[in-house]
Amino acid sequence: MRKILTPAFVFAALMSTSAVSLAQYNGPSSIPLATAKQLTDSGTDDQKAILRGKIISHDGDNNYTFQDNTGKISVEISKRHFPANQPIGPEQQVELHGELDKDRHGVEFDVDQLRVL
Repeated sequence: MRKILTPAFVFAALMSTSAVSLAQYNGPSSIPLATAKQLTDSGTDDQKAILRGKIISHDGDNNYTFQDNTGKISVEISKRHFPANQPIGPEQQVELHGELDKDRHGVEFDVDQLRVL
């Protein structure tokens, strides 16, 4: 009996922690909403921001192109930030939380959280 309960307990514990890790804060934020143009033109390195628009292409590895109504910006999104079992196409509106990485190599937005709108 004990041999059966132990794997069942471990499975139940793993399932409950994975459900908890999917929870996200959904309230107001002090981080400002920005546009691709604002970040590209006048954003500062390590500036926190929120972008709303579409991911229009996958450019290899964790690199994507994001577009809003002001322009495009390169974004880096780890696979773990994409919602499980929810495909995101180029017409899907998303909200990206992260920070700007601006250096001599160019401008990129590093995503910490992705929300499907």
